[in-house]
Amino acid sequence: MWALQEPMEHTKHSMKNNELDKIAAIEQAIAKKYGEETVQNPHANWDEDKEKDYIEQMKEFYKTKSLNERWQDKINVNGIKATKKLLNRESLQTCSVCGNFPKKTMDDVCLLKFECCHKCHIQYIEGREERWLKGWRPCEVKPETT
Repeated sequence: MWALQEPMEHTKHSMKNNELDKIAAIEQAIAKKYGEETVQNPHANWDEDKEKDYIEQMKEFYKTKSLNERWQDKINVNGIKATKKLLNRESLQTCSVCGNFPKKTMDDVCLLKFECCHKCHIQYIEGREERWLKGWRPCEVKPETT
């Protein structure tokens, strides 16, 4: 009990009565406009069951957040940020223009964004992205032999 009274005594000495009256008036106005729950002590309606539920919810939240962050780690690929998940080579397809399978990380990035490899991006898209996005595609392109 003594520990609770000590900070209050300090507060009483540091604040003037008119400041306390202003605070009380503001608190009453808030309670009138938004309800009594807005000005009551947050611990007033808290019990052990709510605390346990809260802790379980937080554990689940951080577990899910951790899993999501692992998949959402960003990798900087020549100035383009891509997630590790998107750069998984097993899920990628071949270049829609030349038919080659992506060999480099930049190929992966271009394939994700434009459905073509980096070489085709440089040759057909760079500087003409608007045309590409509207649906233009080059006529038949012969696949290169490497």
